[in-house]
This record gives sequence, structure tokens and C-alpha cells, in this order.
Amino acid sequence: QVQLVESGGGLVQTGGSLRLSCAASGSTFSNYVMGWFRQAPGKERELVAAITWSGDFTYHANSVKGRCTISRDNAKNTVYLQMNTLKPEDTGVYYCAVRSSYLAYRTNDYPYWGQGSQVTVSS
Repeated sequence: QVQLVESGGGLVQTGGSLRLSCAASGSTFSNYVMGWFRQAPGKERELVAAITWSGDFTYHANSVKGRCTISRDNAKNTVYLQMNTLKPEDTGVYYCAVRSSYLAYRTNDYPYWGQGSQVTVSS
């Protein structure tokens, strides 16, 4: 079993920055993908960014490309999402998720989830 704990959310003004962190513990396995999903009010949960074990391949949704960067520190079993130039439409609950093997894009592809971290961007 994998436990994921997110931190770093909060309230920020438009144009501000936040860095989300997600620490994994419990049963760990090699070659696992870590991702960040976002669920805005009244909308479905969507993949914002993901990164492979090696970090060689990353995915960023078009809505955040150029403003957000995913990274990971395998020694710490931690993944980060640096979010800059935040917009009100970035508001939502951000979830960290983990899956083994290759990078995937759907919520159903990820068996392990964190509890979520609220990000609110005020206009």
C-alpha cells in the first residue's frame, strides 16, 4: 500500500506562485509514475502534469504549459508541482497520484491517491 501526502496549497492572488509537494511512503516500487490532477468546482478531475520515474519524460496539460513544472526527487520519494503566474481558473483541489509502469492520463489509471490540497487563486 502506498500513502501520499500533499502539502503546499493555499490562497494566492492572480499572478502569484505556489509549490505543491507530495511525499510517498509505504510500499514503494521502482519505475512508478507520479502525477498531479486538478478538480475544479463542478468539473471532472483532470491530469495537470505527470513525470516518469527517471524524469526523462514529463507531461503538462496545455492549460498549465509554460507556467507550471513538475519535478521529482526519488531519494525523498517526493514529487513537486511549481506553479507560477497563477490564474483564477487554476483554482481547485490538487491531488497527487501514483501508478506503476508507463505514464497514463486518466484518473482510472492511477490506483493510489493523496487526500488533496486546495489551491485558490483570487482575482
